[in-house]
Amino acid sequence: MPVDQDDLQPIVDDLAHRLRRSVAIDDPSIRLLAASRHFGDEDAVRVRSVLNRTVERELTDQLFAHGIAQWVRPGRVLMSPGTGVLPRLCAPVRCNDLLLGFLWLIDEHNTLSDDDVAAAWDAATRAGIVLYRRLLVRERARSRQEAILRELVGSDPTLRAQAVGDLRAEQVLDDAGYLQVMAVQSTVSGAPKQQAVAIEAAVEEGVRAAPGRSALMVVHRSRGWLLLAPPDQSGPDRSGPDQSAPGLPSTGLPSADLPSPGLPSAVAERMRARFNELAGADLAVGVGGVVTALDMVIDSYRQALLAVRAARLVPGFGGVARWGALGPYDLLLRVPADDVLNGVHLPEMGQLLRADRHGILVETLRAYLDHAGDARRAADELCIHRATLYHRLQRIEQATGCDLRRGDDRLTLHLGLKLHILATAYRSDTEFDR
Repeated sequence: MPVDQDDLQPIVDDLAHRLRRSVAIDDPSIRLLAASRHFGDEDAVRVRSVLNRTVERELTDQLFAHGIAQWVRPGRVLMSPGTGVLPRLCAPVRCNDLLLGFLWLIDEHNTLSDDDVAAAWDAATRAGIVLYRRLLVRERARSRQEAILRELVGSDPTLRAQAVGDLRAEQVLDDAGYLQVMAVQSTVSGAPKQQAVAIEAAVEEGVRAAPGRSALMVVHRSRGWLLLAPPDQSGPDRSGPDQSAPGLPSTGLPSADLPSPGLPSAVAERMRARFNELAGADLAVGVGGVVTALDMVIDSYRQALLAVRAARLVPGFGGVARWGALGPYDLLLRVPADDVLNGVHLPEMGQLLRADRHGILVETLRAYLDHAGDARRAADELCIHRATLYHRLQRIEQATGCDLRRGDDRLTLHLGLKLHILATAYRSDTEFDR
């Protein structure tokens, strides 16, 4: 009988037969892809993996803490006794420098010979070729859907309308209760090929966090985005006025149907954790607003791109920024980067920077203005006496010629500070698209 060259099972079974040990292959997220029969060497974790196709998140976190995502050769994994995980040989499954999974052999008593390890390494290499072929097939199958999604958020209205028609014709999102875009981007530069794989794996993790088949994704190098489209749970009657909160963009949804922020938060957490496991770096996430029709997705997309810029460039957002909660950066991030770089030379801000070689006055002004002029709270944040704060504020007024009791002067300096933060980020960010 001919062996299917795109099947992992013969590889697993052949190695298990040769070594008389059970063998398993997981994907990069430690989800089971193939397993051999057992030879009495299995532990409880292996059994749960076979039954559930995955293991607990706590265990995967401990496995990744060993650095296995960066391994390029087989190594031994020893877990703490309380986990119930027996010692294992882990052979990274790679092809063309891409991490595609892990091959596991339980080795409780460290009795694998050099020849056994070499056989496992050879099997992992052959498995890498199989998984790489699968990756190429999957990429081809997904290319049409991604092309439609790119047209859905493109600048050409005709192509956008065609993309809406294509998605409706394919009935991909017919039962969506609402639509919402989330954008992601790596916060550091790295090996382009491996980073692209990490981005893809992270966004796929986000897709899995969405209920059912309710998310679509697009990935390109160090960036990606996904379209959340959870099914309508409210029944056929969605009539009623829009009750969006004052000051926030209208969603077109009745207040009872407004989606909870819980889903984007869960998706963001899963994506960021997955990316960190694979790339050892942070992932910025921007959450666009909610829309109710396919031809409005471009609005959520543009909002998500603005939000991910904020998450990537402004430390205060902690890596995740939401449209509608960007504050002044909603406007400032729309300003061309060159104009922002020139904007830090507002006379008052330029004078302050020249008088403040060590950044003490700038940080003091930031704390004072961010706390709306509350001297006690600003002093507490800076861990200084209020008398010291007042002395520094006096120096700031002398350097800038501003009076911090005047609203216009406060606005000028606060705007200058925000522009200074963005300009500093732009200068240090070699990958930001200006």
